[in-house]
Amino acid sequence: MQDPTAKAPPPPPRSGRQFVLRFISGKYQGGEFPLVADKTVFVGRSSDLDMVLVEDMVSRKHAGIHVQGDQVWIEDLGSTNGTFVNGEKIKRARLKEGDRVLIGTSILKLVATDGTSTRDVPSAEQRPELESVAAQRRTSQARTMSGSIEEVPLPDLLQLFGTSKKSGVLVIRTEDSTGKIFLRKGNIFFASINDLDDVPPVKSIYRLLTWEKGLFDLEPPEEREFSTTVDLTVPEVLMEGLRQLDEFNRIKPQLPAPNARLRVPMPLEAQLRNLTPEALDMFQLALSFPQLETVLNRAPGTDLDGAEQLLKLIKGGYLIAE
Repeated sequence: MQDPTAKAPPPPPRSGRQFVLRFISGKYQGGEFPLVADKTVFVGRSSDLDMVLVEDMVSRKHAGIHVQGDQVWIEDLGSTNGTFVNGEKIKRARLKEGDRVLIGTSILKLVATDGTSTRDVPSAEQRPELESVAAQRRTSQARTMSGSIEEVPLPDLLQLFGTSKKSGVLVIRTEDSTGKIFLRKGNIFFASINDLDDVPPVKSIYRLLTWEKGLFDLEPPEEREFSTTVDLTVPEVLMEGLRQLDEFNRIKPQLPAPNARLRVPMPLEAQLRNLTPEALDMFQLALSFPQLETVLNRAPGTDLDGAEQLLKLIKGGYLIAE
């Protein structure tokens, strides 16, 4: 029988895990804001809050973030432009490690630490550190929103911008290419890679979804005329684009190299009358522009459509790749 005078066992020690919010885009990109257990961090434009984000799209008291044990919660406090978690507009949500929060033009990522590198830093001490980060970024003439697509993959970035109805030009730069996606109130109306005029915008969008490295900037809208435009929501682009990417990757090993030259075998034994109109159009393109990459660029459909037609022509004996 248990001794009634015995002391109750001590409560289990608090987990050593602590959390920081890492700015991966916006004015304070590269900075970190430690979250303190059992304390609410208030975020907004007002100077007396814990995390001050001075910009038009942020409300005076925009959101609150609270740590309770190993759980981190975020709540929108009736802001005008909303608070977004992984592209979804929320009123209140539990954050998981790696989740991305969009407030105004800042994207913050929740990062867990082992408790050794994060101090319980009072907000007043943290602000000068963030302002120092912002000052360094101002010297490099940072854009409104910028970051790395290794930190924020392009599909996630588009989802954030689509849900928050952003307008502007999303520019993605790699070592050798520059992609642009033109947004109007969250919808995509044009896209290009290296300003190539002969590549349809939908094809450019789907190609950009394959990019895994590069730096992005959300630049102001451009006042210019486009020969061809589209009006696509981000969800439909992602759903169809990622499906096409899976299918294209399945047949990619069968395709010749992008710089392969295409020619017609002589004599041509395969019968042209057996080709569908789509295949005949592709055959004519290959005659006019005998490089595989150029044919795919100029083909009216997507890369998947063009690749499937080219494979049929090669396997059917209409074309030879070398």
